[in-house]
Amino acid sequence: MPQIRPLDLTDDATAAAVHRIGRAAYAVEAELIGFDGIPALGESLAEMRVQPLNWVGAVAEDGVPAGFLAWEEADDAICIDRLCVDPAWFRRGVASQLLRHALTELFPGRPVEVTTGAANAPAVTLYERLGFTRGPDFSPVPGLVMASFGRAATGTSWDGGRGSSDLA
Repeated sequence: MPQIRPLDLTDDATAAAVHRIGRAAYAVEAELIGFDGIPALGESLAEMRVQPLNWVGAVAEDGVPAGFLAWEEADDAICIDRLCVDPAWFRRGVASQLLRHALTELFPGRPVEVTTGAANAPAVTLYERLGFTRGPDFSPVPGLVMASFGRAATGTSWDGGRGSSDLA
């Protein structure tokens, strides 16, 4: 299983690998949800690198990321912006590994929000399996339905707010 570690996007090889994985993963999601306007699909490497996000990766033995998770902190909550797995690593538990690590090691006990395409069954299943509650669906543009999810901080209830999107 890959090892979880912070990713340094100032490193050219790391940034290129993350960009490649993101584009490949979002291309699969675009097929699943029937919408090819996912912003990250058109994002350049330079645009990705300047995003104000924290990055962690599941890095294989050869040093190449198998997947990554990126988030931002906003209003005392964590907003997951991206959770992507290299299609070559699909169905091996990489997304679960990344998300479990983030929830238990990086931001334990904090409220976490994420959105995904409502028709992205693998992502919906993952979030529900790891204790996220589905909030309201919404349509940011015609033809696209997004599902919102949240995990409350210990001792509180999630209010169904809309955090950042894994499609952002």
